[in-house]
Amino acid sequence: MKKLTILLLAILAFSCKPCEEKNQSKKQNVMEIIDNWHKAAAAANYEAYFDAMAEESIFIGTDATENWNKKQFQDFAKPYFDKGKAWNFKAIERNIYFSKDGKTAWFDELLNTQMKICRGSGVLVQENGQWKIKHYVLSMTIPNENTDEVVKIKAPIEDAFMNNFKK
Repeated sequence: MKKLTILLLAILAFSCKPCEEKNQSKKQNVMEIIDNWHKAAAAANYEAYFDAMAEESIFIGTDATENWNKKQFQDFAKPYFDKGKAWNFKAIERNIYFSKDGKTAWFDELLNTQMKICRGSGVLVQENGQWKIKHYVLSMTIPNENTDEVVKIKAPIEDAFMNNFKK
């Protein structure tokens, strides 16, 4: 009985190895897509950047007014890309997760940017066998000890913004 248990445990351990390798490969693929997306912006490669995004994607930027569908984001970004200088984000760390069926991935990342440290998070979906960025949120980080100072700076702007919603 003991030998049978050991044999079954060995079979189970080795049968999971291909699953782990497949998941690691999928994770590496998603990692490369996000890295290449950021590199396309740094190189002002408009086509490569927006080809990585799903047609019905959403990009949420750091400003409260920046909640764009793909077309709106393209319109906003085009002048930057046309000047040959968009933005340059490099991942410091990134976590990637997958749905049970493996067709949806979501991630969070800490970024080194021209705005200093930012945080990004997003969702990718498989469309016709390719991963596409469906949703991305970019936010600036604020050290907790500086929150009050930052709130004082942004309060007049955001109070006016919120008053427009009340009307």
